[in-house]
Amino acid sequence: MSSNPEHDTVAYAVEDGVAWVKFNRPQKRNAMSPALNRRMMAVLDELEFRDDVAVLVLTGEGSAWTAGMDLQEYFRDTEADGLAGTRKAQRESYGWWRRLRWYQKPTIAMVNGWCFGGGYGPLFACDLAFAAEEAKFGLSEINWGILPGGGASKVAAELLSFRRAMYHAMLGEPIDGRTAADWGLVNEALPAAALRTRVNEVAQALRKKNPVALKATKDAVRRVREMTYDNAEDFLVRAQEAANSYDEGRKEGLKQFLDEKSYKPGLGAYDLTKQRA
Repeated sequence: MSSNPEHDTVAYAVEDGVAWVKFNRPQKRNAMSPALNRRMMAVLDELEFRDDVAVLVLTGEGSAWTAGMDLQEYFRDTEADGLAGTRKAQRESYGWWRRLRWYQKPTIAMVNGWCFGGGYGPLFACDLAFAAEEAKFGLSEINWGILPGGGASKVAAELLSFRRAMYHAMLGEPIDGRTAADWGLVNEALPAAALRTRVNEVAQALRKKNPVALKATKDAVRRVREMTYDNAEDFLVRAQEAANSYDEGRKEGLKQFLDEKSYKPGLGAYDLTKQRA
């Protein structure tokens, strides 16, 4: 058991190729403090290139995923140090969200409970998201007199329709996991008891994919969202050529399909063990 309070704000365990990372401030509904943000950056560093980690799942301890930014520690306490304190806190939080958006490994948000305000930053940073039907999502900033900042408004505009984004941000009303799935904030909503099983099922499916291709794919989908079609087409050609230059996955996949006829691309992944042999 650690005696370091900052260290204890995040917990993780690695099981069967999956790093299960938890916000670990249940008594504060996992609100993100400067200490938690610093620790999360360190945890991402520790796990990113570990050979026994193929997928990272981000979840929360207790009844919340994260209630957003800690109003006392993130806002009031840092603002006491003036603009320098505010900017430092922003760098620490936005920094690990940015790292997570471009992480080397596939990432899944497993939203087990409350996801509010600043929590939309890491929610969007994860490649996939699954929620408990009982989970609550909300942009509550309007209720205490600020706009949904720190990327939250951008996340709403990216993932929701214009009218839904406006309603969500302007009313500050929470929605449940089912509605979040219907609106597109998450991929699926499931009963809480089935959530971890489903997320692990998806994580194990990702483990069977070529890791170089997965990284290139997740980066490509994020990048092309803001490109014209012609620019995206050119970018994707170059990205594929770059991946091919140092990974034999494409050749192995083609060999197993065309020569060995041992798999069909539309029905599953090629056998990675033959590539590694």
